[in-house]
Amino acid sequence: MAETKREIERKYESDESGLPDLTGVAGVASVLDKGVAELDAIYYDTSDLRLAAASITLRRRTGGSDAGWHLKLPVETGVRDEIRAPLSDDVPEELAGLVRSRVREGQLVPVMRLRSHRDIRDLVDTEGRLLAEASVDAVRADRLFGGEGSAQWSEIEVELADGGDPALLDKLEKRLRKAGVRPSKSASKLARALTETGSKKQRKKAKEAGKEAGKGAGQREGASVREPVTAGDHVLAYVRAQRDAIVELDPAVRQEAEESVHDMRVATRRLRSTFRSFGKVLDRTVTDPIGDELKWLAGELGVGRDHEVLGERITAGLDDVPHTLVSGPVRERLQTWDKAGRRGSRKRLLGVLDSKRYLTLLDTLDGLVAGPPLMEAAAGQPSEVLAKAVRKDFGKVSALIEQALAQPSGHERDEALHEARKKAKRTRYAAETATPAIGGPAKTLTRSMKSLQSLLGEHQDSVMARQTLRELSAVAHAAGESAFTYGLLYGREERRAELAEDALPKAWETIQGDMDV
Repeated sequence: MAETKREIERKYESDESGLPDLTGVAGVASVLDKGVAELDAIYYDTSDLRLAAASITLRRRTGGSDAGWHLKLPVETGVRDEIRAPLSDDVPEELAGLVRSRVREGQLVPVMRLRSHRDIRDLVDTEGRLLAEASVDAVRADRLFGGEGSAQWSEIEVELADGGDPALLDKLEKRLRKAGVRPSKSASKLARALTETGSKKQRKKAKEAGKEAGKGAGQREGASVREPVTAGDHVLAYVRAQRDAIVELDPAVRQEAEESVHDMRVATRRLRSTFRSFGKVLDRTVTDPIGDELKWLAGELGVGRDHEVLGERITAGLDDVPHTLVSGPVRERLQTWDKAGRRGSRKRLLGVLDSKRYLTLLDTLDGLVAGPPLMEAAAGQPSEVLAKAVRKDFGKVSALIEQALAQPSGHERDEALHEARKKAKRTRYAAETATPAIGGPAKTLTRSMKSLQSLLGEHQDSVMARQTLRELSAVAHAAGESAFTYGLLYGREERRAELAEDALPKAWETIQGDMDV
């Protein structure tokens, strides 16, 4: 089984002088000599180095205390999550899955061998607790694929101990700089090795890519990245950001990271909404089929998520009921319903993420970004083109709200409010797209639509909860159990929906007053 470790470290250029004395820095009482380790690592990537382009490294390393397979995923500058798996001949399937959104149908091949002679020091406090590890690495790099030659260099690496204070690294760096040590120009050993062992053409390309660093690790080759000028530029920037989010969230979804499924689902919805809102910018004959695939993906992501959210809502409602009013095995039946709904959902989702249909969708999104189907309006002024699209979406929300408010409480009003919620989401995403071009008014509308979406979401959640409670009540009644508590919970949910409906007219009046796009 793979394990994950948060790695916080910094790298520095080194010369013959080695590691400066770090004793006394921020509570460092002693610097302990831990000896020398001989490390031998083979790095894997695709032939076109897709992992390296996303600052991801995958290696098989022997030597040292943590021999095995290591996958490093960037979190932020100087911070990576290292997923470790036991030593084996082939890339472990679990790690291969975590990079599948990058690799797609490509093959992982050995691209670099790095051998390091590591002189290790432990920085400890007065009680002997480890604060950080500092090492001087003499590195030899040998290109195995897609380049030529070898390279050698020496570097200093300082890694924070598990649970350590990141501020310590700042204080250690201050001491290192005072001693003449400077931060490394490369983010990792592999990045430096690829640059120094590549052909002249590759080195030039790497230098140019470095100028774009920080503009999005999810960028795929061929994507145009520049400051948005036209309406098309702004829409494509938003589309690119959502495409990147889907790709980058894939490993987190596979690892069941909190909110990762929700966040990926939101990215698919943002993309689909953008295609619909800006049909005058991107040709819908091209984007509509992609939107259908995004709808499919969002649906698959929601299979377990919707059930989980609904179960949490009903359980929280049951927790608020005095035990004297809980009649029958309500909690047990709710738990049985919850487990049945979640059973197999994770396995199904992993199957989706490994499917050819999903990987083809990612390739299609890359193709859309690289060669967008721009319409005539794409060349127009963003303040005009984008604002017009946002106003059109807002008009649809307005019509649905007015329609809902004109209906008596019941199924038809519920349906109209649900549709209004979906259109409010679309308007929110359209306003997000337009914010860099329009500024304050679009930002205000984004907040307003988010607030409206929350209010209408509370109403829709109540509708879904009541439907589930009716079903649970019927099953309980058929089993000869009391349905009293289900009815009580139903009544409370009904009241929550009434409160949301009562708050809507005033909230809508305020939103209309703020509308200035």
